[in-house]
Amino acid sequence: MNTESPNNKNENNGHIQMIPFTLEELQKYDGQDGMPAYVSVDGFVHDVSDSKLWGDGVHFGNIAGRELTVKYKSCHTGRPRIDQFPVIGYIVPTTARD
Repeated sequence: MNTESPNNKNENNGHIQMIPFTLEELQKYDGQDGMPAYVSVDGFVHDVSDSKLWGDGVHFGNIAGRELTVKYKSCHTGRPRIDQFPVIGYIVPTTARD
């Protein structure tokens, strides 16, 4: 997988800081109980915590902490909406952590 961020909002001194997540790890970031709200689209993990549209980790029935590519693409063409949120990581297979 290409781990180059589709946007550059998370650059640190010219280096993009990307965190690998398994789908199981991503589930912890559901926007509940003080946790940030992260969602995955096209294998990239976006931080949607600061969005008013993702209050309490829910947006039109979509729940943070999940892989939402299919649902996202059923509502949006291209990436302009999701790309407004910083990319903080990417999805790796569970076996990559074993």
